[in-house]
Amino acid sequence: MYDLIVIGGGPAGLAAACSAWDNGLRSILIVERDRELGGILNQCIHNGFGLTRFKEELTGPEYAHRFVELLSRTGVEARTDTMVLEVTLDLRVHMTGPETGYRVEEAKSVILAMGCRERTRGAIGIPGTRPAGVFTAGAAQRYVNVEGWLPGRRVVILGSGDIGLIMARRMTMEGAKVLACVEVMPYSGGLTRNIVQCLEDFDIPLYLSHTVTDIRGGDRVEQVVVSRVDENRRPIPGTEMLFDCDTLLLSVGLIPENELSERAGVEIDPRTKGPAVYENMETSLPGVFSCGNVTHVHDLVDFVSAESERAGAAAARFVLNGPAAGEPIALQNGFGVSYTVPQRVRPGNVEKAFNVFFRVNRNFGKSEIVVSRGETDLCRFKRDRLAPGEMENITVPVKLLEGASGPITVAVREV
Repeated sequence: MYDLIVIGGGPAGLAAACSAWDNGLRSILIVERDRELGGILNQCIHNGFGLTRFKEELTGPEYAHRFVELLSRTGVEARTDTMVLEVTLDLRVHMTGPETGYRVEEAKSVILAMGCRERTRGAIGIPGTRPAGVFTAGAAQRYVNVEGWLPGRRVVILGSGDIGLIMARRMTMEGAKVLACVEVMPYSGGLTRNIVQCLEDFDIPLYLSHTVTDIRGGDRVEQVVVSRVDENRRPIPGTEMLFDCDTLLLSVGLIPENELSERAGVEIDPRTKGPAVYENMETSLPGVFSCGNVTHVHDLVDFVSAESERAGAAAARFVLNGPAAGEPIALQNGFGVSYTVPQRVRPGNVEKAFNVFFRVNRNFGKSEIVVSRGETDLCRFKRDRLAPGEMENITVPVKLLEGASGPITVAVREV
């Protein structure tokens, strides 16, 4: 029996396993379905990683290698090219791989670190024919950066998430012509730095409040039709633009990879589409923890690592000291906020303060983030601007919860 089984060997799983080892666990297994550890970072060859964590600019593979190096100094066992099929209520992990065959391993605790996946064309229902040349941005990134294939020469990108923005630059640098980036919302879904460095620096137009309304082509994409949308995101007749292209890349959102979580009976938050967690990243199942993009989609891998280290430390405390105690207080999103993580806080399990991660649901100028409980404002945090593409993080002192009742609300007030 393992003290801990970590499902996923990407940045979340690596950080969680290293942290659990540092906090006293000595029987740890990482299970990774790919052939190498590192997860999605292995195909993210651009720089910009590690500025918070390592105080220097790294590429994705370099960032992953830092944690693989840390892992190599521990006794953590890594089982790659192995797919986890099920996690049961009694923490038996069913897995299969070419070397081990079908195995069932028992654990005292489990960390879910499976990451997320991209929404596809079928998920958003784009009309038109079904020719070759329609890719998710992440698939195109793998083709270019890992396999050495250029998916197309004339490209339109739907969605302004960070992967799509980065691929606009990458495809341009490889000799393709990126005709446009099209975003259905009135604001970009990516980081501001990526808008500047990946679109503006390469003179790639960004069409906000627009979407693809038709895909045309036989064997291969030949044209896409782009239309302006109204405030309800419905296409406006007469606003069509025609782009002659051979490739359409989709960067239309990420979904936490939670089939295992749901089958295990973990409570899923409908706002994040990931497990609902306590302040220590424990899920509704005692001894099962969740971290990284499987919990909620992050914008910076540095935040994934920090969150996952908390999960690893909490798993170690669970195994060595037993379950955390205390009555939970619910966190809820108020005006301008899409979700909060964690979803519940147990004050008795917090030493001094707890972190709250969230995203806003539209652009704000000068604002205050207000944390309240009932009619009482607990604390406020000033911001010059807030954007949906950038995750926010605040630290709330636990002593502020004394003397008030009801759930904790996180909201935005414009100044």
